[in-house]
Amino acid sequence: MGSNPKPVPSIKSGQALSQVQSSRTSTEPRRSIQSRKWARIVTVGITLGMCGAVAQAQQPGKISRIGYIGTVGPEARNPNFEAFRRGLRDLGYIKGQNIVVEHRSLEGKVDRIPSVVAELVQLKVDVLVSPISAVIRAAKQATKTTPIVMVVTQDPVGAGFIDSLARPGGNITGVTRLTRELSGKRLELLKEVVPRTSSVGVLLDSDAKPADALKDYEAAARALELTLQSLAVRGPNLDLERAFRDGAKERVSALITVTTPLFVRHAKRITDLTIKNRLPSMFEGSEYVEAGGLMSYSGNDAETFRRAATYVDKILKGTKPADLPVEQPTKFEFVINLKTAKQIGLTIPPNVLARADRVIK
Repeated sequence: MGSNPKPVPSIKSGQALSQVQSSRTSTEPRRSIQSRKWARIVTVGITLGMCGAVAQAQQPGKISRIGYIGTVGPEARNPNFEAFRRGLRDLGYIKGQNIVVEHRSLEGKVDRIPSVVAELVQLKVDVLVSPISAVIRAAKQATKTTPIVMVVTQDPVGAGFIDSLARPGGNITGVTRLTRELSGKRLELLKEVVPRTSSVGVLLDSDAKPADALKDYEAAARALELTLQSLAVRGPNLDLERAFRDGAKERVSALITVTTPLFVRHAKRITDLTIKNRLPSMFEGSEYVEAGGLMSYSGNDAETFRRAATYVDKILKGTKPADLPVEQPTKFEFVINLKTAKQIGLTIPPNVLARADRVIK
């Protein structure tokens, strides 16, 4: 015979249904209750975490502050500074959104350099950038912590800015433009364009150690059988007219300008005087040719200043200047202004014109 089924408990008269349910609930394992409690705690925690993440994402990002000391203000047409700004934009830096550029102009007043450098250091800029050697020298003395990006024309090792190109050391790095190293090439090109020339005037800024620059040209001049005539002027007013009169007395038949911040600021005055005196001219930067000069030979300035922006980017992302080797130009640019050649009655030889990287008509 089969076993008798267990009797089902009945609800006694007056016993509430809730009492029976309570009795059943009390038999559930305690771990089930604890599991539900932990689930509620985890859910609340995730919710709070998500709210925190959203709030954090809504906070504006850090705006980096870049100090830039140039020869002219940002409102002036300065292709080098524009190339630097384009380089920053290409790397994702947008003015007012994640970057502010504190631009300062010397306006030809080199005596302002220490105070302008001090101002930007006190503003605690994240990086200080300048193409002016005197500014880099002053900044090196003013701060050992603010990163400095240079775009200089002279040898930065010889100037004492860095220890070596491969290992700069300290807080300075950047790009050198090889301006002095190209002195001989400029004279060669000038000699090709004006084969009969025998005397070349060299326009110098007396306040910018002109003897060093003149030495670089003198070695090449001897090889080309050229005589150099020093035509020195002193700022801030620059008696350029007197310098050109002196050149006429010395019968110079061409002109080379040793670039300085002061001369860049007065590029249009200088190039106008070369045209007025019908002098073939060679310059150390394309900005002079764009202002009306005849020719220039230099590292590609636009590319060089764009490269400076990459240094700023790396420093803002945490790389130390001492760990960023200094770069030299890999692209060089020969620029000819044909409009100016016509104005001074000069025909550029076809073989020279064919080698120009850029021709302004």
